[in-house]
Amino acid sequence: MKRRDVLAALGLSPIWGLAAAPGLADAQILNLAPTPIVPGAGDVVVSLDTSLGAIVIALKARQAPLTTANFLRYVDGKLYDGASFWRAAKAPGSTTYGLIEGGLAGDPKKVLKPVAHEPTTQTGLRHVDGTLSLARREPGSGDSDFFICAGDAPYLDANPAAEGDNLGFAAFGQVVKGMEIVREILNLPTPGVAINPVMKGQMLDPVVPIVTARRL
Repeated sequence: MKRRDVLAALGLSPIWGLAAAPGLADAQILNLAPTPIVPGAGDVVVSLDTSLGAIVIALKARQAPLTTANFLRYVDGKLYDGASFWRAAKAPGSTTYGLIEGGLAGDPKKVLKPVAHEPTTQTGLRHVDGTLSLARREPGSGDSDFFICAGDAPYLDANPAAEGDNLGFAAFGQVVKGMEIVREILNLPTPGVAINPVMKGQMLDPVVPIVTARRL
């Protein structure tokens, strides 16, 4: 898969495609994390309590301080209470590979100023199974919306050798509990209307409410 196609999947480029991640069969993805993941030193742990259960995430405050602080503005201000997961993008033919996206979807009453972009080349983080990352258009436009990877997604990392916008997305956390909830959301119906045509067939309807978001 060409990296530009996947970047387009999150609204960055003209073409959206989360099609066919090479070498990642469902059976392989299910075995990506055979041992429990525990928070690291300096991590800030947050629970996103959804209508389907809790997704617990360790935010990488040391590696990605700006993006983590941005996310915590929404958590501490209780701005994610009543937000939702509203998008599920699966690779064709897969039930385990893709991403889910959530946040405030541009709600002008709640969205705060965007944060400077922290590329993976700077933070040392990578887009792997369970990575939490900040959605964006151009670099420095990320605000409330975020996504969680289901399966490794190295093409979302920054790649200085690539042409065009090669800064990737700002990874800043890792799911430590609740990946079964992530995959359940990934497989929910997506008949919703997409304002952005590249997201056609990826909009959840109904959405999955985020009831509360709190530090643990």
